[in-house]
Amino acid sequence: MGSSLPDSVTPKLVETDRLITNTLVSGDPDGTPVCLIHGNATTSRFWAELMADIPDKYRVVAPDLRGFGDSETKPVDATDGVRDFTEDLAALFDEIGLETVGLVGWSIGGGIAMQYAIDYTEAVSELVLVSTMSPYGFCGTTLDGAPSQSDYAGTGGGMADDEFVERLAEGDTTAESDVSPRSVLKEYYVGKEYEFDPETADAYVEAMCTTAVGDQNYPGDKEPSENWPHVAPGENGVLNAISPKYFDTSNFPAIEPKPPVLWVRGDADQIVSDTSVFDTGFLGQVDVIPDWPGEEAYPPQPMNSQIRDILRAYAASGGTYTEETFTDVGHSPHIERPEKFRSLLVDFLNT
Repeated sequence: MGSSLPDSVTPKLVETDRLITNTLVSGDPDGTPVCLIHGNATTSRFWAELMADIPDKYRVVAPDLRGFGDSETKPVDATDGVRDFTEDLAALFDEIGLETVGLVGWSIGGGIAMQYAIDYTEAVSELVLVSTMSPYGFCGTTLDGAPSQSDYAGTGGGMADDEFVERLAEGDTTAESDVSPRSVLKEYYVGKEYEFDPETADAYVEAMCTTAVGDQNYPGDKEPSENWPHVAPGENGVLNAISPKYFDTSNFPAIEPKPPVLWVRGDADQIVSDTSVFDTGFLGQVDVIPDWPGEEAYPPQPMNSQIRDILRAYAASGGTYTEETFTDVGHSPHIERPEKFRSLLVDFLNT
């Protein structure tokens, strides 16, 4: 994968007592540290073009999370939320000598960044949330974070598309199916109008296909449920780690000290939205999942509204946050509007 990287971005394997982590690095080794955390079914490769454009005065690191990219594959214990990932980051930072760091988290990476800021508050200088997941996990909650079902049915590993998982495992780089990695990249990771550079798209698809597939990693295991839609989260794997059964960063407003927060999102995001096409409640509402029990019993998860409410509470308790919405942009503002995103990020880090 290294051959497809911009010249100024270099891969490096870092071994800690937790994980062998593949880490992309760029900039001044003695510069201001910034860590870029990728999302689900992606890798650090999705940050590489941005890394090449960030001024050299920053020391930029972008690790592959466990089970992704060229990092070591180890199980994900979902019962502790995303802390396998945050503890891997803490070990990485300790090994490479980062005492404080600005965190930039994309999608699930945003949830990981928030959890890291809760657990290691004094080590976070700035927090940038890019198309971040909700503080109440993915799927199955009302506006205030209450679960739609007592056993959190409709969340976790059982909600992944079986064919997408199979094609990931096979390393399918074609577009022959609507749910092949390449088709999902084009349809859901970016807005409708965005056109990938072919070589970059190939690199992204190759990166997606490094995802470790199985009950211990992506998507995770599942349990039967008597409640709609009759599948509940198991205890292992990535999607269970972000189930609201185990993931909850709604205590973020209480952290001290409070790093400044920048939230960047696209108004055409289909993945994180108040009407997400990956949300169980919304899919029931539009009859993709049959026998929906109705909006009172299982509403669509209002993801952006939940994020905004938590950040407003953060501001009310003494913190600061800025929300920036990119027009006609999907789930990947840093890819779809690279110059605008880089300028916004650098200005924020310079403040």
